[in-house]
Amino acid sequence: QVQLVESGGGLVQPGGSLRLSCIASGFTLDYYALGWFRQAPGKEREGVSCISSSDGSTYYPDSVKGRFTISRDNAKNTVYLQMNSLKPEDTAVYYCAAELYGHTCHPDYAMDYWGKGTLVTVSS
Repeated sequence: QVQLVESGGGLVQPGGSLRLSCIASGFTLDYYALGWFRQAPGKEREGVSCISSSDGSTYYPDSVKGRFTISRDNAKNTVYLQMNSLKPEDTAVYYCAAELYGHTCHPDYAMDYWGKGTLVTVSS
C-alpha cells in the first residue's frame, strides 16, 4: 500500500523551530520530486518547498525562503522540512507529496501521492 505519513507537527512559539518528517511506504522516493505544502483555515493550499527528483535542486516561495529547508534521505525513504524563525502566519496543516520524475512540484495537482498532513500551530 502506497503511503506518505507526516510527523513532527505541534505547537511552537513565534521564533521557534520545528522539523517535519515524511516517510514513504509502498514505493521508493528515489525518482520522485518531493514537496511540502500547507493549508491554513480559509485559505488555499500553497507550496512551501520542493526538492527535485534529478539534481536535488530546491525551490521555496519568498514567504519561507531563508527560514525553511527541505532535504531528503533516500536511504530512509524520508523527506524533511526544517522550519526556523516560525511566525503565526505559518500556522497550517502541512502535507508532503511526491511526483514521479518531477522537478518543481508545480502545479500541485500533478503530484502523484499525498500524505494526510500534520498540524503546525505557531502561537504564544
